[in-house]
Amino acid sequence: MNWLTRLISSRGSDLGLSDAQVDALREWQAIAEPDPARPHFETRYTVLNTEATGLDLDKDRLLAVGAIAVDNGRFSASSGFYAELLPSPATTLIDLLRFIGKGPVVVFNAGFNRVMLERALLDTLGITPPWLWLDLRVLLPALFPERIDAPVRLADWMQEFDIETFQRHHALGDCWAIAQLFLAMQSRALAQGALHARALSDIERARRQLWRQP
Repeated sequence: MNWLTRLISSRGSDLGLSDAQVDALREWQAIAEPDPARPHFETRYTVLNTEATGLDLDKDRLLAVGAIAVDNGRFSASSGFYAELLPSPATTLIDLLRFIGKGPVVVFNAGFNRVMLERALLDTLGITPPWLWLDLRVLLPALFPERIDAPVRLADWMQEFDIETFQRHHALGDCWAIAQLFLAMQSRALAQGALHARALSDIERARRQLWRQP
């Protein structure tokens, strides 16, 4: 039993998780972490989006999560996940962990979506998954500077690429648009020699450092 398994066991009791939920967390914890240097088309990415009561991270709370798996450079309607947190946040978040596994997670605006989800996972399940997060709000300007060279809204990138979705401001609806943007970004990344998730993470880090410069 390693330290994380012991932590899940002890905190699961403190958080009121059932034995079945603690077992599910142990099964997720046992999943092998993928190599971030594997090629894009051998990597299962999960595009993730959240739905909250508002945009204030200090006051608002998570309502629902939407996710779409991008596998072998493709996704489909059947590769989606959507669930509201109520009435059972622990069940919803465990189902989300199972859907994502340990692969890279793609979001638009990690400053909101990552923080909102990680807080819910820590408060509800007592864990912070060690996912590699990729933020399209940073990566898209880095890879398509000739289109938009600034951190703008999702709606601006959807208009730029003429992308539509079945419902805006819905966790899965916006996720559908973000997944299309991710495929466009992945294609440009491949053309520029960024062949895997680690390379995308390096590009994101470099762009964030560039934006911090005076």
